[in-house]
Amino acid sequence: MGASLLRLFFHDCFVQGCDGSILLDDTASFTGEKTAGPNVNSVRGFEVIDQIKANVELLCPGVVSCADIVALAARDGTFLLGGPIWAVPLGRRDSTTASLNQANSDLPAPTSSLATLISAFGNKGLSPRDMTALSGAHTIGFSQCQNFRDHIYNDTNIDPAFATLRQGNCPAAQGSGDSNLAPLDVQTQLVFDNAYYGNLLVRRGLLHSDQELFNGGSQDSLVQQYSSSPPLFAADFVTAMIKMGRISPLTGGAGQIRANCRVVNSR
Repeated sequence: MGASLLRLFFHDCFVQGCDGSILLDDTASFTGEKTAGPNVNSVRGFEVIDQIKANVELLCPGVVSCADIVALAARDGTFLLGGPIWAVPLGRRDSTTASLNQANSDLPAPTSSLATLISAFGNKGLSPRDMTALSGAHTIGFSQCQNFRDHIYNDTNIDPAFATLRQGNCPAAQGSGDSNLAPLDVQTQLVFDNAYYGNLLVRRGLLHSDQELFNGGSQDSLVQQYSSSPPLFAADFVTAMIKMGRISPLTGGAGQIRANCRVVNSR
């Protein structure tokens, strides 16, 4: 679940800031972000957040926000899979709103070009270096066939043997095997390390957007540096995660501390 919790934090922070808005369920009178294209049948870990929240509420009721729990869970999942540890700035409060439209527009797609990725992260105050470091989160976790089908069948910047390997579990026909999973990191899919960047150097990025980071563009040299220096990647990843965690937080009297992460407090 570590990769999913890390992604949950990313998908929360890029929509209205790190405010727990992604956790809100749809109701008859409220539309949340869970049915947005980048999230539906894809983002997961909600039950883990629920369990953590329930445990925290027993000891410390009404104090710790769901937004802070998501930030901490992303850090802990990273660490437990072999990645770095860092101090997470806390004090975020939970939103009373969500934005389906912003989730659909602001979260970068797996088909994104390098220019699109740089722009999407830049819009959130994150530099190209931050973007390339944060993309290293794809050293863990899996992606669905529908997200990488075009890359393995139609792109030319891919190792042919790797394309053939992935085609074995991802049929060319749209609608066939769409949800079949493949590891984002072909080498060490359950370990948070720098192998993702080594994959890119030999054209074995799973997503089109992954391989865009090493494809004759502005991030090529940084990808090479991260591949050869685990400490450099770890340090830049931590810096970028802390920076991402500071996107438009609700503080002071803004927002609330939800009692149940899935619903806005009734009073």
